[in-house]
Amino acid sequence: MSLNIVLFEPEIPQNTGNIARTCVLTGSRLHLIKPLGFSLDEKHLRRAGLDYWKYLDLSLYDSYEELREKYRQGTFYFSTTHGKNFYHHAKFKDGDFIVFGRESCGLPDEIRNSNAERCIRVPMIKTSTRSLNLSNTVAIVAYEALKQLNFPNMK
Repeated sequence: MSLNIVLFEPEIPQNTGNIARTCVLTGSRLHLIKPLGFSLDEKHLRRAGLDYWKYLDLSLYDSYEELREKYRQGTFYFSTTHGKNFYHHAKFKDGDFIVFGRESCGLPDEIRNSNAERCIRVPMIKTSTRSLNLSNTVAIVAYEALKQLNFPNMK
């Protein structure tokens, strides 16, 4: 296991499908925190993930608290536009968790505020728009973490 990608209450099936595909091809585990904005059987989700679903290491949780309780000893990073630290300054280790928020509003203030020192962000120009697409952000941050780990088990 190299990375754990966590989606907090994802809303758009195509994003989750793309992220699932990225997880399969990077050897990362995907953790989904409910409620989901779609069914796992939805055709848009399946289409975005192509035929990679059978290879996906997937875990589902009823709440963020359930995930944290299960992985009390894990190191968690939180990707948010409100993060003080750039994503490439994080010192990722094997087995770390990277948490990404909802497409519409990101992570709840409570999670961000209680983990401020581990909040990371992808830099963007100042604009009136919100943020990069979730699946693009996951890929950027995941590949930085994997680079720091010397791309384990990857060719």
